[in-house]
Amino acid sequence: MSDSTPSPITIFVNGTVIVEPDGPSGTVASTALAVSDGRVTALGEDAEQLAADRAEGTTIIDLQGGSLAPGIGDGHAHPVLGGSEALGPQVRAASDLQGILTAVAEWKAANPDAEWIVGASYDATFAEGGLFDARWLDEVTGDTPTILRAWDYHTAWVNSAALAAAGITADTPDPALGRIVRRADGSPMGTLQEAAANDFLADVAPAFTEDRRLEAIERATRGYAELGTTWIQDAWVEPADLELYLRAASEERLHTRVNLAFRADPARWREQLDEFIAGRERVRTLAKPRLTAETVKFFVDGVIENHTAALIDPYADRADDRGLPNWSDAELTEAVQRFEAAGFQLHLHAIGDAANRSALNALEAARATNGPQQRPHVIAHVAVLDPADIARFAELDVIANFEPYWAQCDAVMQALTIPHIGHPREDWQYLIGSVHRSGATVTFGSDWPVTTRDWRPALSTAVTRHSHLEPGAESWLPDERISASAALAAYTTGIARQALAADRGTLEVGQVADAVWLSADPLAVAPEAIADIAVRGTWIAGEPTYSGASNADAVAGAARSAANSTA
Repeated sequence: MSDSTPSPITIFVNGTVIVEPDGPSGTVASTALAVSDGRVTALGEDAEQLAADRAEGTTIIDLQGGSLAPGIGDGHAHPVLGGSEALGPQVRAASDLQGILTAVAEWKAANPDAEWIVGASYDATFAEGGLFDARWLDEVTGDTPTILRAWDYHTAWVNSAALAAAGITADTPDPALGRIVRRADGSPMGTLQEAAANDFLADVAPAFTEDRRLEAIERATRGYAELGTTWIQDAWVEPADLELYLRAASEERLHTRVNLAFRADPARWREQLDEFIAGRERVRTLAKPRLTAETVKFFVDGVIENHTAALIDPYADRADDRGLPNWSDAELTEAVQRFEAAGFQLHLHAIGDAANRSALNALEAARATNGPQQRPHVIAHVAVLDPADIARFAELDVIANFEPYWAQCDAVMQALTIPHIGHPREDWQYLIGSVHRSGATVTFGSDWPVTTRDWRPALSTAVTRHSHLEPGAESWLPDERISASAALAAYTTGIARQALAADRGTLEVGQVADAVWLSADPLAVAPEAIADIAVRGTWIAGEPTYSGASNADAVAGAARSAANSTA
């Protein structure tokens, strides 16, 4: 293209353009939007005039009465793990224990030469207390070592052959930061928690090949693009994952932007400091716009459902148990300070009230030692928060990343979570409204594959505090509801801040044109109807990453019209 040839222009018309979901004066909207060279160049009447002029190279997309919103971000997810679930038995779809066993048996029959069966992720409510016995798996796996991850990805279920392969017996001690659940006679039951599960997967079970994992990450990011998602925080990256992502980016197989969070290991974080700096530099040198590596992840604790979330006071159903913190306060504080000083954004998994307080304390100490932070840090999940700590997010300028789909009183909440934590902590869960009203930045994520990566039912849940499938249900902790505009902002403008991308998150003139075309305006429909809105197209910097059938028809028709007008 010569210097005198104008850049191609894409213009969106005949719909609502959500420029900024929840600005200082409310929602900012427009009627049309123009994109050129990857950025928004005109809005409203200016964009409509460009459409009327139909200059050479112009593509007009008819929104067909729908809406165009800033691209959706997922502030906490595990796309490699989610994409890899398709490689093993499909236990996620099971509706009961027998369904899990049937899925495993079917996979074994279809793959008779497989030396191992590795799969995910089963529903822990199918067994009392979330504890699964190896003998149940033995019935359908025989002597083929088998490991299945639970949907929380903090727990695994193994058969007897897998226990034997790992050398786990009644005499095997629990690993540091993990638990081997045991029967009454002391023999290992087959349920592994935290480090016991993660070490098994890292050291005993065979990994999928890089080619298959590459297919998994491409499948995962393509699926995200189909949902209108343009940015993902991969919140658990190991060394092998870095190599995978570098290859995926080099081969142009990422269909969303992805930021990597390297997992800090409590046992060797000091050695990791230089490793993570080197890894970040490799990504920066590659200079692929869809891949960054600016973040370090800390697992401060585990999860409530297996009693490993760190609580200030003991569990309601275990008077001598306060959970299983992964870091001492002193070690967490030192590590946070060191990684922060090295220029990393910090992303801290914190479920229990003690873990959230420890995370806030560590970030406060880092601020005191290192001076004002150059980038906002993130505490993810914020599942149980002592009300005394609500205001500290805004005071410390810490982003609270919630997974809003969890903010409902579902079967897991009723069967496991509430019985474990009891009153009053059951009312301290997912205080989205309180943290938002305090002035803190709130972002939303999915924790996929723990729960759905589809932001639409999750946004609905943030507004209603109940499932979108039960429109007449009572709201759970109704004071923690937020408006649809605030919820959409948590997926867009809030995410842009988390992504360290000041030029994304809105569709104002000059901003990067990451956008999603929706069949309706999510700010104008009943909250329960948000889940039914169709995604018709997705763009990253003005380039389409997903085109639905109606979108393709609209583009083709617009192209023909433009050709006729300039022939």
